[in-house]
Amino acid sequence: MVSRMFRIETEVDKARRDLLRQRLRDTNAAASPILRALRGTPGERERPLHVWALDTAGGLAGGLVGHTWTTWLHVTYLWVDDRWRGAGVGSQLLATAETVSRDERGCVDSRLETWDFQAPEFYKRQGYEVVCVIPDYPPGITEYTLTKRIG
Repeated sequence: MVSRMFRIETEVDKARRDLLRQRLRDTNAAASPILRALRGTPGERERPLHVWALDTAGGLAGGLVGHTWTTWLHVTYLWVDDRWRGAGVGSQLLATAETVSRDERGCVDSRLETWDFQAPEFYKRQGYEVVCVIPDYPPGITEYTLTKRIG
């Protein structure tokens, strides 16, 4: 049972979220030599990375959304329109993100998550290795975490 001195809220409060994130980062930095060393450097903060593939009419053929942090690229979303699948668009999006992350941001590794019905085999062909498998996440589906050395 939660004490009366606490109030449970389920609404999004961006200011509190940001405060919580900063306090967690402060706690993590105090406990980790590498995170302490990164304090105040460009590698300390997450930097968004978006790569877009447009068709000849300017429509969205595919895209990759992720971010870089410390020495890692984290691919959050990669999607290719059905009309462009099999044409190398996904490979080009991923390769571009890896190149920018490595050459411009100093990343040496990449990570991503995918479900069994999405693209684990595609990522393996791109050199990614499965490092974690979570069955039934969500029920009936398996989630994979994959990583790749890019630097």
